[in-house]
Amino acid sequence: MRISKSDIPVKIEVPGATARQQLDFGDPSAFTSLGAEYFSLGAGTDIAPLLEGLTDDACHAPHWGFMISGEVVVAYTDGTEETCSSQDLFYWPAGHSVRVTDDAEVILFSPQNEHTAVMDHMLARIAG
Repeated sequence: MRISKSDIPVKIEVPGATARQQLDFGDPSAFTSLGAEYFSLGAGTDIAPLLEGLTDDACHAPHWGFMISGEVVVAYTDGTEETCSSQDLFYWPAGHSVRVTDDAEVILFSPQNEHTAVMDHMLARIAG
């Protein structure tokens, strides 16, 4: 699920300030504490090969985040894809992979135990 800033409903608007709020943007209650993560990703990066061996060969941690810049395509295990671009808020449920189509700076908030396990698996794949 992604949403551009202009599509987030305005909750408060007064001179000099606008607050936008998107309700029901994922549910973290089934997971551990959240970790905050900052990713710098180069165009052409595709994490799918690094996820091989995980359940459904996909990341099993959900993520909430913000695209500072760039563009990524998120592929889900149900066969759907969505493109997240600069200034989008997003929620990526468990069961996804990411490929980068334009150099990207991304902030993620993820269940720390689940995502650490995924990143450890990726590191092991990189090490061979």
